[in-house]
Amino acid sequence: MDIMTEILNITKEGTLKTQIMYKANLSFTQLNDYLKFMLNNNLINQTNIEGKEVYVVTEKGLNFLHGHNELTKLLKTISKGNGRKIP
Repeated sequence: MDIMTEILNITKEGTLKTQIMYKANLSFTQLNDYLKFMLNNNLINQTNIEGKEVYVVTEKGLNFLHGHNELTKLLKTISKGNGRKIP
């Protein structure tokens, strides 16, 4: 989930595959697996701009990010309230 969230944040402005790979600190194989999954689930789109493959987050991807951020906040609040840290 964290890696997908990172990729979605990286692709907010439209990003090349190599930039995603380096910014998310992924191997080429890992990146391809994540991109394939995320493309198949409509979290990102692939488009060509000036002959280059560019990846851009979709509305569904932005909704995923929002939900992930809300859940993360909730878990932090819960862990602070009872003195235990949620793994």
